[in-house]
Amino acid sequence: MKPLDPRLLRYARSARRYILEIALLGTLMAALVIGQAFLISGAASPVITRSATLAEIMPTVGWLALVILARGLLLYLRESRAHRAADQTVAELREQVVNHAVALGPRWRATHGSNTVTLVTRGLDDLGPYFVRFLPQLLLVMTVTPATLVAILLLDFWSALVALVTIPLIPIFMILIGRLTQSASATKLAAMERLGSQLLDLLTGLPTLRALGRERGPRTALVDLSGRNTKATMQTLRIAFLSGGVLEFLATLSVALVAVQVGFRMVAGNIPLATGLVIIMLAPEVFEPLRQVGAQFHASANGVAAANSCFEILEQTPPPSGDEPAPDLTRTRLVFDGVSVAARGAWAPAELTEVVEPGQITALAGPSGAGKSTAVAALLGLEPPTRGQVLIGSVPLSRINLPSLWRQLSWVPQSPTLVPGTIRENVSPVASVEELDEAARLTGFDQVLASLALGWETPLGLGGLGLSVGQRQRLALTRALLVRPPLLVLDEPTAHLDALSEDQIVQILAALRSRGTTVLVIAHRAAVLGVADRVIQVQSAPATEEEMDRYPQLASSWTGQVIPVEMPGFLDPRALTEAEAHR
Repeated sequence: MKPLDPRLLRYARSARRYILEIALLGTLMAALVIGQAFLISGAASPVITRSATLAEIMPTVGWLALVILARGLLLYLRESRAHRAADQTVAELREQVVNHAVALGPRWRATHGSNTVTLVTRGLDDLGPYFVRFLPQLLLVMTVTPATLVAILLLDFWSALVALVTIPLIPIFMILIGRLTQSASATKLAAMERLGSQLLDLLTGLPTLRALGRERGPRTALVDLSGRNTKATMQTLRIAFLSGGVLEFLATLSVALVAVQVGFRMVAGNIPLATGLVIIMLAPEVFEPLRQVGAQFHASANGVAAANSCFEILEQTPPPSGDEPAPDLTRTRLVFDGVSVAARGAWAPAELTEVVEPGQITALAGPSGAGKSTAVAALLGLEPPTRGQVLIGSVPLSRINLPSLWRQLSWVPQSPTLVPGTIRENVSPVASVEELDEAARLTGFDQVLASLALGWETPLGLGGLGLSVGQRQRLALTRALLVRPPLLVLDEPTAHLDALSEDQIVQILAALRSRGTTVLVIAHRAAVLGVADRVIQVQSAPATEEEMDRYPQLASSWTGQVIPVEMPGFLDPRALTEAEAHR
């Protein structure tokens, strides 16, 4: 990434405003720096030459105090604005990366999902030093350095020439160390992404590992990853300290060259004292922004690398999406027209041609790996079919604006996602108590609430700790039905439930049908299949050699299984979708 990458201005509006503001502040700062030098010289030189008394220079000292106060105020404004701009820019980039990652589809997320999670959480936090420390100094190089150099030139040609000759030393050295730092920062980011991915996988599978007595197994790998992350961090810091010392030396040497030649010429009487003092005080200001840019470059290098990774994601082209609004799903048939999806040497599903009638319960059945979840993903627009098409009524799904479709449906996975917090926060923090109670009565979750002393305010642990499996499933149904969706899609809603809980879920499905809700359910158990108006058998098929040559997707390691976290209609389901990869 360049010191000021144009892509940052394109993707983050807050960065544009911030740069304009900092440029304006830099211009004011340049004027104050030059004015301060002249005021100090105007106050000190008469006293040194005894051509004025202290009383006579007091007005000049007063103006000097105002200039110093104004510089302090500008510094405060710059710092406070930098922090706000950093927070706003990081938030904008996070939102865009998450939305774009979802738009790229589950096949892309299957191989990049964990790294993207690390990037949008810890990775982008490193952009703070870039905005707070590096970027303001970079803009001061464009304002203060030229302005002070011009002021010196107007006062003394030879001093300006010495400064002009020594200025390139710092940028040249920065370019040399920048290449080394870029590699070190990329290594650190990669190590952090690997560590984050490993931790996410470990946390997800920790209950299983503990049940098998293998929770200590990943320790060696995690220690190794942590060591690599620490090593990469220390390598970046080592480069920063060493290069910072050299930059200080170059800046000090450059200022000394200007000051020494000015001093000798002042002694010789070739330069007036007042002029010499102004030049000596302006010389450090010429090199200070350059020195700070070099010193802060390493503090911002990790954020620059993270931003570059964001831009790489944002510049990838997502699958095409239509612009026609979705028809009313309460009266619309959902059609699978020869739908086949490539999944590692096979079609799963294979040539699925079926219809989901409105107001009915339709069950998708078939052996594991047949493509039932993938068929649902194709219906929801999360995975485009390799062959065939999905029709919403008579309109191909490829022509429909997907958010308009998603607003009319709710999707409940086999294992609902429940986060630490209260039951109400997990269902909907914005819905009224009356709306919550109505949805709870429909799913029978009101009986669960009645047994809890705190009701909706009952705290839950990670994954819904505090509720049984059946109660968690009813909570998820309550969340899905809160928005009264015309279409409800469920994946194995009775899996891991006892007979009583299963019967309650079946009754809920029947009640939804009586309300006119279209229910599409992935099921294996007889009770759910028995309540369905129609059972669709989903089958997979091996790919032929000719098909393997014709469709590169068949060679993919992705199985085609899409495991959405949750899709209640009042939320954007794209941001709540995950994909699972098997290698």
